[in-house]
Amino acid sequence: MVKKGILLVLVLGSFLFFQFSKNNDDDFVTYVSNPKTESIHLYWKDSNQKPFGSIQHLNQYLLKNNKEVLFITNGGMYKKNQSPQGLFIQNTVIKSPLDISNASGNFYLKPNGVFYLTSSKEAFVVKTEDFKASKNIEFATQSGPMLVIDGKIHSAFNKNSTNLNIRNGVGILPNNQVLFVLSKKEVNLYEFAQFFKNKGCKNALYLDGFVSRAYCPQEKWTQTDGNFGVMIAITKNTK
Repeated sequence: MVKKGILLVLVLGSFLFFQFSKNNDDDFVTYVSNPKTESIHLYWKDSNQKPFGSIQHLNQYLLKNNKEVLFITNGGMYKKNQSPQGLFIQNTVIKSPLDISNASGNFYLKPNGVFYLTSSKEAFVVKTEDFKASKNIEFATQSGPMLVIDGKIHSAFNKNSTNLNIRNGVGILPNNQVLFVLSKKEVNLYEFAQFFKNKGCKNALYLDGFVSRAYCPQEKWTQTDGNFGVMIAITKNTK
């Protein structure tokens, strides 16, 4: 009877763990991209030097340019005029410089960080203090705080925090693919960081909060509104 009881507990525990994991995953929109086989680009202004603003406007622009859109999300914090807060690199050109100053707010909760892509089609998330400018960097956006740092959740986060919000972020998976995540419900920063850590991300970066949106046809998630600064779009590579 003892052995049967232990077995029952183990089975029940596994079932509950599976259910918890499944429900937890269902609380997030995720898109995994291989930067070597898909195009991950950062956008801000259209050809008239006007910010795209909404996901819909960027999506329409990409479709008109014969791009098959796989995913779009807001790509970092921005000022009142929709200009990027902190570093923004587009097509190797620095549009906005790295911000290493101190102030209040999520962006300045140190360490903050940078998500960037190189000409060799590799993606990285690094702490701002570890970022090194290079001509090989094609796209970059700075935000904060870091969510996961060298496999550890940011030490300032409290798992019992009542500061809940919709949140989006980006992390690098063990296979060097890029994980983009949007929470479907309000979560605290610890819970959000835990999701990236559970997926195996050694480093992950918070992009923004309650304003965050995502367009992800793969998961039948098609938010197209917003009034953003920088946005991240993933399209199919064209031969």
